[in-house]
Amino acid sequence: MLKSFFIFIILAAVLSVCQAEDPYAWDFGQVKPGEVVTHDFIFKNETGKELKIKDTNTSCGCTVSAVEKKTLLPGESTKISVKFNSQGYSGAVQQFIYVNTDNLDNPVIRFIIKANVANNK
Repeated sequence: MLKSFFIFIILAAVLSVCQAEDPYAWDFGQVKPGEVVTHDFIFKNETGKELKIKDTNTSCGCTVSAVEKKTLLPGESTKISVKFNSQGYSGAVQQFIYVNTDNLDNPVIRFIIKANVANNK
């Protein structure tokens, strides 16, 4: 019995590590039609040199993003605020936020938001 308990604990720990959250994705879960939901992503400069954020773009007019700080020193972070308006959507929705930087190795960072817009029928 004790052996089974320890196996369960180890298995639970492994599963929790494997299901770690993706810092570049956010799922709002169930939202109502017309509801506006927001989320703040934290973006960290891991390049080892100063990084400039040129601008942000979104895959749809239903999603708006804003960057708190556009110049980041190595190791520094900033907040990227995202607002999604579910008006006109039904069912599963996925939108993208593109952060354009001056990093030649990785000039565009993509964030993903998801939602399931409830059908009022």
